[in-house]
Amino acid sequence: MDVSFNICHFLCIGCLHDFKSPMVSTSFGLGMDRDSNNWGKFLYSLFMLYILLFIYYKSKSNIHLCQLFFLFPLPFLEFFVIGHDCAHKSFSKNKLLEDIVGTLAFLPLIYPYEPWRFKHDRHHAKTNMLSEDTAWHPIQEEKFETSPFFRNAIIFGYGPFRPWMSIAHWLIWHFDVNKFRSNEIQRVKISLFCVFAFMAIGWPLIIYKTGIMGWIKFWLMPWLGYHFWMSTFTMVHHTAPHIPFKSSNEWNAAQAQLNGTVHCDYPRWIEILCHDISVHIPHHISSRIPSYNLRAAHMSIQENWRPYLNEATWNWRLMKTIMTVCHVYNKEQNYIAFDELAPEESSPITFLKRVMPDYA
Repeated sequence: MDVSFNICHFLCIGCLHDFKSPMVSTSFGLGMDRDSNNWGKFLYSLFMLYILLFIYYKSKSNIHLCQLFFLFPLPFLEFFVIGHDCAHKSFSKNKLLEDIVGTLAFLPLIYPYEPWRFKHDRHHAKTNMLSEDTAWHPIQEEKFETSPFFRNAIIFGYGPFRPWMSIAHWLIWHFDVNKFRSNEIQRVKISLFCVFAFMAIGWPLIIYKTGIMGWIKFWLMPWLGYHFWMSTFTMVHHTAPHIPFKSSNEWNAAQAQLNGTVHCDYPRWIEILCHDISVHIPHHISSRIPSYNLRAAHMSIQENWRPYLNEATWNWRLMKTIMTVCHVYNKEQNYIAFDELAPEESSPITFLKRVMPDYA
C-alpha cells in the first residue's frame, strides 16, 4: 500500500490564513518502488565515487587536483543525501536498515549519524526560530560583543571562511553528549563509537597504503571539499537578507517552512551529482518526501504557492550578499553587516566586498 504525504494537509495544519491560493492536492509518497529507487541511488553514488577516485588517483597535474578538490567531494555529498533520507525515514521500510545505511553513509564524512539526526530534527522543528534553530542562524549582537577574540573569529567565519563553516557546526553540535536528552545519549554514544572506530581503523589503513600525503589527498582534501559544498548549499538554503529569523513568541511553523527557506537552481550537472539537494522547500514542508521526489513536489508547490516562495539561481551576487551582508541579527532589518557594527575589525568583509564579483 502506498504511504503518501499530502502537502495540502500540512499547510492546513500550519494555519496560513493569509494564503488564498488553492490547496496543493498532489501527494508525494514513499511507494512500493521506494527501496529500489534508493538502492539504485546508492549504487549510482558508489559508481561515481569509484570513477572520480580513479581519475583523482591518476591525476598528476596540480591544476587537475585543484579541479578535483571541488568535483571529487560531490559523491561524498551524495552519501550525505542518502544518510539524510535514512534519518528522515524515507529510504527504506526497514527502520533498522535505515539506521545501518545512514551510519555507514556518514562514516567517511566523520559525521556521527544519530547526533546529527537529533539536531537536524530540531532544525526542522524550529526552522528560522532565533536561538533555537541549529542551522545558519544570524549572530546575536550581544554575543558579537562578548570578546574581541570571538568577534574576530566570527568575522572570519561568517566572512571569507563561510564556505567551510559547516566544519564548526559539525564539531560544536555533534560530539558533546551534554547537548542531548537522556533518552538520546545511548544512541549518540553508539554513533560516536562508530565514528572513532572508523578513524582508528580507516585512517591508519589509508596512511599505510598511500602515506601521509595519500591521506591528505584521498581523505582530507575531499573532506574539506565536501564541507565547501555542504556549507554553500545550506547557507543558500537558509540565508537571505529579506528572510527573518523570529523569536519563539512571533514564530509561525508553516510560514517558516514554506517562506523561510530558499530554492536555488544550480547547473543541472551539479544537481544530478548531488541527488537534488538544492530542492529544499518541499523537504521542509514534509521531511519524509524522498530525495527522488523532491523536484516533482517542488513543481506542484510552484503551481499553487509560487508568490510565497523564495527562489533564486546561483550567482556571484547571491554569494557576495550572503557573505558580506547577512551577519548580525536585527529585528527591523533582519541582518546588519559586521562592517557597520565594527568597521575597524571588519577588514575581511571589506576585502570580500572589493574582490568578489557582483554580477548575477
